Amino acid sequence: MTNSFRIDRRAFLKGIGGATLALPVLEVMGAAATDPLPRRFCAIYTANGMSLPLKDHGISEWSWFPRAAENGEIVYGKSTQPLLPFRKQISFMGGLYHPNGPKADPHTCSDMWLTGAPLQNPKPGTYNTAGLDQVVALHTKQHCRQASLTLSIDAGTGFLSRTGTISYSLEGRAVPAENKPRRVFERLFSADRASAKTEHERLQRRLKLVDAVAESARALDKKLGRTDRERMEQYLTSLNEVESRLAASEKWIDIPLKKQDYSNLNLDATNEGDPAQYYRTMFDLIALAFDADITRSVAFMLNREDGMGISDTFPLKLGLSKTHHNLSHATDKEGQLDFAKYDLFLSEQIAPFLGRMNEFQDRSGTLLDNTIVLFGSGASTTHNPHNLPTLIAGGGNMGLRHGGYWRDGETRMSNVYLSILRSMGIEQESFSDSTGTLGNSIFTRV
Repeated sequence: MTNSFRIDRRAFLKGIGGATLALPVLEVMGAAATDPLPRRFCAIYTANGMSLPLKDHGISEWSWFPRAAENGEIVYGKSTQPLLPFRKQISFMGGLYHPNGPKADPHTCSDMWLTGAPLQNPKPGTYNTAGLDQVVALHTKQHCRQASLTLSIDAGTGFLSRTGTISYSLEGRAVPAENKPRRVFERLFSADRASAKTEHERLQRRLKLVDAVAESARALDKKLGRTDRERMEQYLTSLNEVESRLAASEKWIDIPLKKQDYSNLNLDATNEGDPAQYYRTMFDLIALAFDADITRSVAFMLNREDGMGISDTFPLKLGLSKTHHNLSHATDKEGQLDFAKYDLFLSEQIAPFLGRMNEFQDRSGTLLDNTIVLFGSGASTTHNPHNLPTLIAGGGNMGLRHGGYWRDGETRMSNVYLSILRSMGIEQESFSDSTGTLGNSIFTRV
């Protein structure tokens, strides 16, 4: 076989009746297939939608979605001005929706944001379906120390329809989130400060403990009523997540972590203190985790729906007039302007994160070049399940082409998610209720 012979990494064998079967990764596909660049995914969620002011108030420049193009470029609203330095690495997406969104309780929009699940009519014994971040984790976990990292403002899982996480396992169970910077840091980076032998013994002890507790919990579960069984299911999901994380850590014990500078981290930041300090610390931890290739899939829930959780008071801490949920319902000019100013605050937190991702150099390009960042909400404004505010950043090395505001009528969010998976080299035929990938869009590998 000559060196000039090459086949596409996405080649298929075609059989009788047009049936196809994907080929395994072969050397003949070239280095791009046998030694692929790290491909990462980060989902960032904010509750209650974004500000889309009423025209009568005369503050359209504060709309989260960009305005008409001027001189060949879209015009950013005032609430997204901090993102302007990254305009060549960012795209706004309009007209997106989940078909199951209008059928469900509007406060469950965060639960279905990454899944698109029929929460209004789930299959017996289930509530949700697999989240995009966990599908990514399934295909990237063999390359990194931890399959995924799930973060949120309030931690844990919350409860059905008011969850404190946006991440759902392949079985559709809520994945518990972490919210304390110091605990996140210890989980991600502490292995570098312990001897391999001590760490191995500690892992073995913890695995045995988790196994024992899980077995006892399953036995107890059979004797409980429905409500208690639901709570036990969440507990068992948490145990399973811990166990899988510990087991995955085994093969990485003898491999040292990348040397990094942690001096700027404020690990004492809390969700009860300065909101900006807290968010920036969490974003710095995500960037460092990506840089060290500890994980390639992250989900971060900035706020909870329906006025739940501590972040609902963040606007008040910033000197704005109402809580976050109340601002999302505001119809007066002052309230809608303050809602937009809270969107501005969130943009001010995300911009430094994108900047950090650009500072870290990867094997080819920057971290942001090799990471698809999804930022958005499960409602447009006031619990409206249509035209979901969505921003996608990064992924330049995965074929994404940015700089504009894409909209093609009403488009299924799951089609965007399938396009993200394909861009990452994950060859799924479908995702949730998708009908195909996006054509004529920011995605060039579909």
